[in-house]
This record gives sequence, structure tokens and C-alpha cells, in this order.
Amino acid sequence: MALPRITETVTLQGQHVRLEPLRPDHGPALAEAARDGELWKLWYTAIPAPEGVDAEIQRRLGLHAAGSMLPFAVLDATGTPVGMTTYMNIDNAHQRVEIGSTWYAARVQRSPLNTEAKRLLLAHAFEQLQCIAVEFRTHRFNHQSRRAIERLGAQLDGILRNHQRASNGTLRDTVVYSITADEWPTVRTHLDFQLSRPRG
Repeated sequence: MALPRITETVTLQGQHVRLEPLRPDHGPALAEAARDGELWKLWYTAIPAPEGVDAEIQRRLGLHAAGSMLPFAVLDATGTPVGMTTYMNIDNAHQRVEIGSTWYAARVQRSPLNTEAKRLLLAHAFEQLQCIAVEFRTHRFNHQSRRAIERLGAQLDGILRNHQRASNGTLRDTVVYSITADEWPTVRTHLDFQLSRPRG
């Protein structure tokens, strides 16, 4: 039996967030989202400046056409685009994928939006795409991202030292986490509990 293709476009809807296939017309709102917190100034991330958002959308759509990425626009509960996320490093032969190239406007960070977005992406990967594992990768110095990944319930696989050269010339150590298919039921229960807790 043929396995599902990870690159097939899909819209994922939750209470706090909607993930829809990335389109060029998301550009103006995503440029505004990038301005919220001046995210492109964080040296350990690769978030586009507002004037670079359209080019980044085209880059991601090109990778989708090549079969190596499935990019989403992240919309808040009002339907406003507030960030981007992707399935990337797609391995259809072994049904493995990375959730990455994710960023959000400052105003929605540390909110239920991120937890629910990851819950939707993980559920789709494990329950519809039959993935055996989902990876998360981040810069060793991106402590906020590392804490967020760990709060999801992902396990540390290791650190790829001098993994990449950043645009500023520094060498990046990449921290690799994953959730495996057999861990997903427990992680799903954990995420559902987090989402059910009242917010003060």
C-alpha cells in the first residue's frame, strides 16, 4: 500500500490557530508580523526582514515544488497571518519529516497558538501521514526555541557541531530533537492537557 505524500497541501484548523498553504498574497501581513518584535535582528535565527518576506515566500514555494518542503502561513484566531511554519527535510521513503523554519510575531509568542500549531502538525504527521518520527532543529544559542521544543515533549537526539555557516559568518551548532510514533500518544495527551489549562 502506498504511503501518503508528505508534500500534499492541507489546511489544519484549531481553536487558536489556522495553518493554511502559504501563498504570495500572505506577504503584506507576514511583513507586518515580522516587524512585531523586529525578529530579523535575532542573530541566531533566519527570519526575513519585512522587505525580504516576499522572496522568502517564493523560496519556500520553490522548495515545495521541488518536493522538499510543505510551507504554511500561520493565522491567529482572527484570521490574520502572524508567522510561518513548514514540514521540511521531507523523507517520503521513510516517512520522516522536520517541523521547522517557524517564526511568529512577538505578540503571539508564548501563547496557546504555538502549542496548538505544533499539536495540529504532529497529529497530521503521525495520524494521517503515518510518519515514524518528527524532528525539530534549532540553533544551540536559541534558548527560547529549545525550551519551547522541550515543553512539547520532544527528546534530545544530540548536537550537530559546526553544522552550518550562518549568514553573518558564524558557525552554527544545531540541536536536534525528535518525537517518535510510539511516543506520540503520550505527547498528544500532554499537549491536550496544556491546551486545556486556563490562561491567566
